[in-house]
Amino acid sequence: MPAKQKRRRVNPLRLLIVILAVLALIGGAVFLVVKMLTPKGPEEPIVETIDPAEAEQKQEEEDSSAEVTEPEQSGTKVSLFFTGDGLLHESVYMDAQNSDGSFDFSKQLDRIAAIAEPYDLQFYNQETILGGTELGLYGYPTFNSPQEFGSYMVSKGFNLVSTANNHCLDMGLTGVTNSRKFWNAQPGVLMQGTNTTQQEYDEIAVKEINGMKIAFLAWCENTNGIAPETDYEVNYFPGNEDEVLRKVAQAKAENDAVIVSMHWGTEYSMEVNDIQSSLARKLADAGADVIIGNHVHVIEPFEWIGDSVCFYAMGNLLSSQIDVENRIGMMAGLDLVKTDDGVKIENLRADLHYTYLEGEYPDLRTNIQVYPFSQLNDSILPDHERIYAEFQRVMTSLDNNIQIGGV
Repeated sequence: MPAKQKRRRVNPLRLLIVILAVLALIGGAVFLVVKMLTPKGPEEPIVETIDPAEAEQKQEEEDSSAEVTEPEQSGTKVSLFFTGDGLLHESVYMDAQNSDGSFDFSKQLDRIAAIAEPYDLQFYNQETILGGTELGLYGYPTFNSPQEFGSYMVSKGFNLVSTANNHCLDMGLTGVTNSRKFWNAQPGVLMQGTNTTQQEYDEIAVKEINGMKIAFLAWCENTNGIAPETDYEVNYFPGNEDEVLRKVAQAKAENDAVIVSMHWGTEYSMEVNDIQSSLARKLADAGADVIIGNHVHVIEPFEWIGDSVCFYAMGNLLSSQIDVENRIGMMAGLDLVKTDDGVKIENLRADLHYTYLEGEYPDLRTNIQVYPFSQLNDSILPDHERIYAEFQRVMTSLDNNIQIGGV
């Protein structure tokens, strides 16, 4: 008979552990199913506790970062265009006069005005007094010109005008008074050089543009032997050099940049004389950023003086003089850029223009038109390329650190 097998006894503790494990698995599965089927409610916001001192420091860091990455603000640059003498001989205003007696200078100067138009500041020297037709119009040697010429220049954007020159007293105090009234009535235009009151003589003319304050001053060397009727009528520099330099220094201390117009030099000479050279350095040392010279009716060189620039003579903007060298003038452009260290000059460039006319002296000249050299050909000015190269050498004879063209 086969032996009986023994029945294995079940350990109660082990059985309990197995049962509990199975129940845990079942419970976990049920919890997951219920959670998946239960719609989600809004999440509770996470509240971060920040120390007040840490919060202030964090805000300062964010502000500092914003300052570093902030783009450069506008209003840190002013562009300047400048040229020479508006010399209105009888031929000039007669050529511009219409049959009804009015004047139209657009034919003569629109080409240059179009070049000047984009600039913030536009300068020229009003060589002949704008006494107006009521005083009678006169040409060389004692000039009086129609105020319509000034109106044309203002309409084209010219807003810096010098009247300090050797012809400013040709019509006496009446001419100065008529001229001053005209210029004072032009909104946004600074005229310097002749005055009807002591206050006008003493003032420093300032124009604020693009966030910069630009001072403008003007002086001349002589008035063709005509004496003024008052001490304040004309801005002379001979004998007043200390006052001139003091005024330039004051203008620089109170403003961002200083532009100075100087009527000086040896007439019809393309060489800079000792008075010009010496005074230009003193003006630059006193604070003049840009020195614009006129008077000699031909061009003279350009020169950097430290961080300042001096154009010793721009020549004629407009005239009816016969000789070719008197009808070749200079125009220039630059940017005054405001930095943390003050104002610096950038994008300096210069070029030439030519006044075309028909007729010979002593007859009136006609069909007067001013052309930039870039628009010339040999039918307008024979051998114009050779002449251009010759006058470029004059421009750069003291300093060749200047861009020719691109004005």
